[in-house]
Amino acid sequence: MFRRVAIIGGGAAAATLLSELLERQSPQSLHLDWYTGGEASARGVAYGTASERHLLNVRAASMSMFAGKPRGFLDFAQRDDPAIAGTDFLPRRRYGDYLEAEVARALQQGKAHGHDVNIIPFAADALVPERDGVTVIHGEESRRVDAAVLALGALPPQPLPGVSAAALDSGRYVVDPWRLLADRAAWPQPPRNVVVLGLGLTAVDVLLELSAHWPQTTFTAISRHGLLPEAHLHAASAPADDSAGLVEAMRDTPDIRHWLHLLREATTQEGSGWRAIVDSLRPHSAGLWAELPLEQRARFMRHARWAWERVRHRMPPQIRDALTALERDGRLQRRRGRMQSVDVAGDGVVLHLDHAGHSQTLAADLVIQTVGLNTDVRRTPHRLISQLLTNAHIAADPLGLGVLADTDGHLQRDGTREAPTHWAHVFAIGSLLRGTLWESTAMPEIRQQARHLADQLLAP
Repeated sequence: MFRRVAIIGGGAAAATLLSELLERQSPQSLHLDWYTGGEASARGVAYGTASERHLLNVRAASMSMFAGKPRGFLDFAQRDDPAIAGTDFLPRRRYGDYLEAEVARALQQGKAHGHDVNIIPFAADALVPERDGVTVIHGEESRRVDAAVLALGALPPQPLPGVSAAALDSGRYVVDPWRLLADRAAWPQPPRNVVVLGLGLTAVDVLLELSAHWPQTTFTAISRHGLLPEAHLHAASAPADDSAGLVEAMRDTPDIRHWLHLLREATTQEGSGWRAIVDSLRPHSAGLWAELPLEQRARFMRHARWAWERVRHRMPPQIRDALTALERDGRLQRRRGRMQSVDVAGDGVVLHLDHAGHSQTLAADLVIQTVGLNTDVRRTPHRLISQLLTNAHIAADPLGLGVLADTDGHLQRDGTREAPTHWAHVFAIGSLLRGTLWESTAMPEIRQQARHLADQLLAP
């Protein structure tokens, strides 16, 4: 059993693990150091939004913080509004309230169980793993713990290649869209035309919020294929079976091209539609990902990732309707293309795009980068991650999907796939494990990871 544990990160993954540990009645008291990074504890970026327009992309009944309490979030929401149904898509702000309430309750319960929690509102600057523990360094202070868990969430976004220093310095190229949404006052005069790079769920959030606050602004959204995420149905659906036959066939031949053929065949035969097939694969995603050799994972990332994420990470139907209205009103245009460069031009910026070998030029007052989560530890200014990489305490996933780790969350200390070695006292949870588990960012996966990691940390 690890009695002294450092949890590093202030978002939902860290809060879930902390609460899971404090819920347990362990034979010995725990001492937990929680390094929240100075952000609002528990909410993180995902649930820190105050906008009612930003909805969960998972139905309320599936968003419990605890694997052992499947109705947790729904019960919380229904205490304020009994009319809420488990099939509803609720505001993410409300989910942040739930996380904070659960953490507060867990802290009280942990105190009753004799556990001690030290909330440190700063980031950890360095970790020094050793044979029998870990030293955590913050400023001029160092603390010795039995185990440390990285629960950092997504890494700080970085500018795309081709963006000039002048464009960045002008403030007309926004790398972090959430900072812009939190401080729209920085633009006292709304821009006339805005380009959004990316068409995933982050782009959806940005378009909904800014189109409401800047009613005269027009938006152009650019992505490789020019397609928005698919939408959930109004009514939840389920496959006729658990897709056991499909999963077995995929495991028999771990090849991306063959898998796409099997999926097309299954969606043609399955009466409940492709959504049910995609959802039925969710419990098997980590095992299927583990079957893929590195070259097949790379092929997936190049050719199929965009399509999978469109159908896997869907938006609520009311969000789809709002975006359809923006397009119908002429305020939103979608274009296909790859951004080649962005530079300052007069009082705005100019983008050079490429689509099917043809160059295009587009002028804008403002460009907002919304290309999804950054998990590439090889190219990040994050102080702790940089220190761990520089000192060879962790190894980067070769596809930019976080760090190399075992499926139980132990961080590997070298990049040898054939015979990797790991730290016995250093773990990760959440998005840094994408290279190991692939699906590792949503609450249904996070809560399972937290439960299993708590089992390991408290094992005698």
